[in-house]
Amino acid sequence: MLSFLIKPISDLLMFLSKIVPGHDLGIVIILLTLIIRLVLFPLSRQSIRAQSKMASHKDQIKEIQAKYKTKEEQSRELMKFYKENKINPFSGCLPMIIQLVILIALYQAFIGILNSQDSSINYIFLGFLDLSKKNVVLAVLAGISQIFASLLAMKRTASIPQPGASEKSAAMQKNLNRQMSYILPVFTVFIALKLPAGLALYWVASTTLGVAQDYYLYKKFSPQNLKTGKE
Repeated sequence: MLSFLIKPISDLLMFLSKIVPGHDLGIVIILLTLIIRLVLFPLSRQSIRAQSKMASHKDQIKEIQAKYKTKEEQSRELMKFYKENKINPFSGCLPMIIQLVILIALYQAFIGILNSQDSSINYIFLGFLDLSKKNVVLAVLAGISQIFASLLAMKRTASIPQPGASEKSAAMQKNLNRQMSYILPVFTVFIALKLPAGLALYWVASTTLGVAQDYYLYKKFSPQNLKTGKE
């Protein structure tokens, strides 16, 4: 199903492995991560900008929720409000879906490269870390990077009102998000321990770059900057 992505990613991995110093697969993976992040940057920018705009209009959104009691009325009025203010409340879903699809395709491409045991590729990252085998240190680093990503995401979404949600359900959602910020890193370590170190390295690099990117965009599209037009 993902063959349309697996081959281009495999070809790009092979191409990069021929031009990087020492044909180091670890450097190739980091470069590939950077390329993927740059390609997805416009979507991430649009997503965070939409979330920040929703946060900056939280008072108006709460007024609509208070004025209209049924979910149908709230949804209708909120969609009208989003359209008038050029807000796409669903823009955050697409980047996450694309990144998940890329991760699955990268897994397949990476497994194919490992199975090929191509002599032109150096599987030993920086001369000591075998990316074809499992690695506990990289798995733990993947979990640590996920902690920062989860905390940043929780901080960013905490100020975004939930359309159609009562105070009780909003509080439950907040508690669920808080629990997930601790569960997800543990789950990440568990999964990374089952994968070759090359994929764990991609996870660390992608999450770290994602945290830096989101932090920059979060500052750039802060509610204050949106109100003063300094975005």
